[in-house]
Amino acid sequence: MDVRGTVAGGFEPVRDAFVRNLTALGDRGAAVAVYRDGRKVVDLWGGTRDIDGTEPWRRGTAQIVRSATKGVAAAVPLLLHQRGVLDLDAPVGEYWPRFKAHGKERVLVRHVLNHRAGLPVLDHPLTPDEALDPVRGPEAVAAQAPVWEPGTDHGYHALTYGWLLDGLVRGATGGRSTGEWIADEIARPLGLDLWLGLPAAEEAAGRAGRVGRVEEPEPSGNGPRLRPKRSVTEAYADPGSLTRRAFAAITPFPDQNNPAYRAAALPASNGIATADGLARFYAALIGEVDGGTRHARLFDAATTERARAEESAGPDRVLVVGTRFGLGYMLHGSASPLLSPGSFGHPGRGGALGFADPESGIAFGYVTNGFRRTVTADPRAQALVRAVRASLGAG
Repeated sequence: MDVRGTVAGGFEPVRDAFVRNLTALGDRGAAVAVYRDGRKVVDLWGGTRDIDGTEPWRRGTAQIVRSATKGVAAAVPLLLHQRGVLDLDAPVGEYWPRFKAHGKERVLVRHVLNHRAGLPVLDHPLTPDEALDPVRGPEAVAAQAPVWEPGTDHGYHALTYGWLLDGLVRGATGGRSTGEWIADEIARPLGLDLWLGLPAAEEAAGRAGRVGRVEEPEPSGNGPRLRPKRSVTEAYADPGSLTRRAFAAITPFPDQNNPAYRAAALPASNGIATADGLARFYAALIGEVDGGTRHARLFDAATTERARAEESAGPDRVLVVGTRFGLGYMLHGSASPLLSPGSFGHPGRGGALGFADPESGIAFGYVTNGFRRTVTADPRAQALVRAVRASLGAG
């Protein structure tokens, strides 16, 4: 397997793990980037650009990162709060009056970010065309009644998170979308290859590879194949469960390789990024970044602590397993192991992962064109995280 790129001294275990992902763990094409204290220490890529092609992955190849998008999108309301524009403890309806219907006047801004809004499902799922309309998704969640008392419990808002957040951001900014805010205030100043709504010029340039499903490789040796708990399997199989309904808020799910899907802006699910773009974003959340501008440090210390302070923990009403959330970010735990207890970030269903670890100064990004069945802890990403941890121990 032809793996390209560089690793700094001491981070060789990450290269070894990346090679193994491609040769033994089923990766067809992928990239990983790691920053430490704002300096890039890992920049690797390999395999094919497309899940079903032969053209090699090149520097700058980007992929859809699914729910890893949520971690990027979450920076928008937190930065608006940091700038005094948005009150985390205000009702969402204060910024978005149409949202107040059906008892939602009790939904606070922080409930959107910590998955306690009680709105993980839509009684009337959107079609793919409706979902790509920037107005229809927010309208649908504004008209939806909560399925539990807002603020009293948590459950992963797999798709509705994006429409909730975009409606809130538009209301707080006078109509500016989440994708526009990310492009203008985050990606462009930092020089990130990261988009929520892939521009036509980038689509024409072939920046995004084709993604698809890959099966898990057979376990080597006599080791057992890990299987999800029966309760999890049953939840995904039951059409009436919150789990199944949350992931079916768009039915059928759009073709993720369709240029129209990639051009749309769904803050929960269709961000497109390189591994470097994702890692550099997280590096900028916690410190200055090499080659950055005066905008390089995004979160001040107080915002960093808000992002990673535990807001929700325990059995997740949608994912069934125990999850931990801060404000917009998943936190280190059994469902989504990160580098250390202080890490915060977000996985993407089936593979991608981005996070920051303020104590070690590490920022991490992994993208792939091959999606597996995993939701929050993909074995390939986890192998790379363990390798980063080993590299730090060796240093």
